Amino acid sequence: MDSTSASASTSSNLIPQWNYDVFLSFRGKDTRFTFTDHLYPNLIRKGIHTFRDDSLKRGEEIAPELLKVIEESRFALIVFSENYAGSKWCLDEVVKIMECKKEMKQTVIPIFYHVDPSHVRNQTERFGEAFSNYKKDTEEMKEKVRSWRRALTEAANLSGQHVKDGYVSEHIKKTVDNIFRRLNCRMIDVGTNLVGMDSHVNEILRRLCIDQLNDVRVIGISGIGGMGKTTMAKVVYNNLSHEFEYMSFLENVRETRNTMGLCHLQNQLLCDLLETENKQSVSSIGQGANMIKNVLQFKRVFIVFDDIDDPDQLEYLLRDWDWLGKGSRVIITTRSKHLLQETNDVYEVERLNFEQAYELFSLYAFRQNLPNQDFIHLSNSLVSYCHGLPLALKVIGSLLFNKTILQWKSELHKLKREPEMKIQNVLKISFDGLNHIQKKIFLDIACFFKGEDKDSISRILDSCDLCAEIGIQVLYDKSLIYLSENNIVMHDLIQEMGRQIVRGQFPDNPEKWSRLWDPNDVCRAFAMKKG
Repeated sequence: MDSTSASASTSSNLIPQWNYDVFLSFRGKDTRFTFTDHLYPNLIRKGIHTFRDDSLKRGEEIAPELLKVIEESRFALIVFSENYAGSKWCLDEVVKIMECKKEMKQTVIPIFYHVDPSHVRNQTERFGEAFSNYKKDTEEMKEKVRSWRRALTEAANLSGQHVKDGYVSEHIKKTVDNIFRRLNCRMIDVGTNLVGMDSHVNEILRRLCIDQLNDVRVIGISGIGGMGKTTMAKVVYNNLSHEFEYMSFLENVRETRNTMGLCHLQNQLLCDLLETENKQSVSSIGQGANMIKNVLQFKRVFIVFDDIDDPDQLEYLLRDWDWLGKGSRVIITTRSKHLLQETNDVYEVERLNFEQAYELFSLYAFRQNLPNQDFIHLSNSLVSYCHGLPLALKVIGSLLFNKTILQWKSELHKLKREPEMKIQNVLKISFDGLNHIQKKIFLDIACFFKGEDKDSISRILDSCDLCAEIGIQVLYDKSLIYLSENNIVMHDLIQEMGRQIVRGQFPDNPEKWSRLWDPNDVCRAFAMKKG
């Protein structure tokens, strides 16, 4: 199992990298050749990358390399046994584990192997006897003992397993299946080369306020197509996969609704929340909405609705925030800001800066962080052309991988006249969602008015009976334009997409275009008409 996905801490600016799925803490003399000896291979057989500290040399103080391993583990399994507290090393492990739970959102699962949880919690019986043997002759030792006691109490208060009666194999299977389900079924592939992702993810996590368990928060992520909204949501989802018992990621809601219907989306949401592969009997969207309401009640859930483009989608998937239990969190990604008016917060994704764009482009074009020396000038031109849009940087970078300088020059020349279709098709989705008048306004801005004063543009458009105020607001809501000091600004690739739409089926015949903006094309059109 791949355990290199990033996980986030809401109390840290860093996103720690999990290198292990599970850290196994146990007292060797009690369980090395019994319970732990069976638990460890069962974890491994399930593909769960587990660390067992057999190879490290034991001493009075816990080894620094072991502390690092604990920090790099997504889960910590603590096998409490009779003589566990008799080891300072084990007690130091528990202290570190509980620190990682608090600071890095590590998931901790205690297993009480033939010991009563209350004995661990209150340090009585064999745990109390162990503590009576520790000398408290220095302030340092007194503080260490206090920290051990705190950690044991905190760990014993967590939900875990009490292995007392029944077959050990059944307890082990339950533990392994629980971790496997939480690790394997919830993680989503986010791809590679996530340049600039950490700052986005940390900001979204900050706004989600995961530690606040008494409220419900719904966060929107908005931006034009190709900006990485879905990838950001996936990384956040993976980071929080250990935080929630009930989770769902509904990817590409817009397309799925158009091709398979809302009932299919409702069914997927219900299956995710009920953790079953069996299709739910959703016969109508009204029935599905009621089933979702009943399933959600009193549950703390984390749901991502990806690429919402119509209020009806939310109407029948999550009509009312009151359906959600306390502590629930929802992320909605969309190109249309007006769909996020009732959310608690909206994170607007900005384009990559030149340094980030340069690195992302190089990773796809050269499979390294920087371009080859002979390609630096061409790389600069192509990165500038992409204008910080991650999709464009990936598509064009991949297209040019292993190509010659001559082929690079040819591609750059072609792009200036004929944009790459894979990029244009993604950007055009927002345009396709406009009505007839809004499309006219968009094309006029793309061809004539980019960078001009909004009020001046509105007067011109109103004189053409185009209802400028409403139309411009819709374009803004769909992230097709934005305002800077009252000037209408448009991403270069969106502008080029608009002009390509005007060229349409007659790219070499400007006489048939609805708009002319280039003096050369104007001359060509007149020449063709005279001819």
